[in-house]
Amino acid sequence: MASVLDKSAIIAPKQFNRWFIPAAALAIHLSIGQVYAFSVFKIPLMAHFDVGEVSVGWIFSVAIGMLGLSAAFGGTWVERAGPRKSMILAGIAWVLGFFVAAFGISTGQLWLVYFGYGFIGGIGLGIGYIAPVSTLMKWFPDRPGLATGLAIMGFGGGALIASPLSNSLMALFGGGTETENLAAGLVPTFITLALSYAVIIAAGAYVIRLPHPDWKPEGWDPSEAKGTAMQTDLNVSANQALKTPQFWFLWIILFTNVTAGIGILENAAPMIQDYFPAVTAAAAAGFVGILSLANMAGRFVWSATSDHIGRKPIYLLYLGVGLVLYLLLALIGNSSLILFILAAVFILSFYGGGFSTMPAYLRDMFGYYQVGAIHGRILTAWAAAGVAGPLIVNTVVEAQAAAGKEGPELYSLSMFIMVGLLAIGLIANLLMRPVAEKHTIEHDNKH
Repeated sequence: MASVLDKSAIIAPKQFNRWFIPAAALAIHLSIGQVYAFSVFKIPLMAHFDVGEVSVGWIFSVAIGMLGLSAAFGGTWVERAGPRKSMILAGIAWVLGFFVAAFGISTGQLWLVYFGYGFIGGIGLGIGYIAPVSTLMKWFPDRPGLATGLAIMGFGGGALIASPLSNSLMALFGGGTETENLAAGLVPTFITLALSYAVIIAAGAYVIRLPHPDWKPEGWDPSEAKGTAMQTDLNVSANQALKTPQFWFLWIILFTNVTAGIGILENAAPMIQDYFPAVTAAAAAGFVGILSLANMAGRFVWSATSDHIGRKPIYLLYLGVGLVLYLLLALIGNSSLILFILAAVFILSFYGGGFSTMPAYLRDMFGYYQVGAIHGRILTAWAAAGVAGPLIVNTVVEAQAAAGKEGPELYSLSMFIMVGLLAIGLIANLLMRPVAEKHTIEHDNKH
């Protein structure tokens, strides 16, 4: 079994079709992307355990926190072990997390749900998120942004599938759509999802391959490839990357971009209703769905665009235009519903694009060697933003409400804070320069 999972066992023949690789990556990203649909379990879990939103909300927070930590600490192992072994480990952790959580629900032990879905499942999230990334870029040296965009789009799209599917399963197993029925259907739903994800991830792991040392894209000559001043042919190790200013500039860029996206995503439904009281709850839910599509589409469209205009310019777009859009929302956001929706849609597309373009930006800066490990460490910015974004918005809204304010005034201050954060990210991106040669090592990118 070990040999089947080893890197040496998954070297592809030279005629292998590289488009199977994004499909394999999508298999795991669509599966673990279910975490973005966790909110569908929130009310049933609250009813089942008779607890409040905060108690249940911590399950998601633990999962995202473990995503960042496992990606950071497991990234070097992922590079050493290869994509198939990493995807199998991620699948085992993700599926086991569902089973442990299901046991916790059936026995009334909320801490087992924290431990299962949050801790164990969170490890699967982190390892699974980074497992195929460096492999994708090796298969698509001519279009790394397109490749990572295709896969990471799946993480955003996983919720679009999992959300209605989970609701339907809970209603089916529970015998109805009332809260008590959905709560009754939690355990079989978790088990069904676990088994489904086990099959899908296993299929992706079976398909994944590493390129043959002598393979290159048909018609592509690396000596004639048009690079930019920000792209390097050298390589930097994960440990050495931490000693460069570029790593920390990129950490700031990702943190500010993600925090700004979460600033809209976290309170999208109540926000649009506070800005426009005539908007119904059903319409607000539709707005959330539109934002999910924008998040998913941005992961592919903007990342693919970065192959043509470069990574630094695309982040100037994410951060600079995002700053202007947040400013518009803070100042005149309630003047037009269309303006509000368009601004939010573009901000969420930049949020998604920021995730999917980051691996290619890291490859430009640090080379192929250990790019997966470097990507894992940079994802600690996501974990930090996952705490900072909701904390900023929720704290401001509560404080403004306590002061007697309502409507758009509840959010104006938090939006100005996001403007400030995006300005910091914009400055960090403007400061990006090629990594000094003293940080690089000798490494053959074919292996």
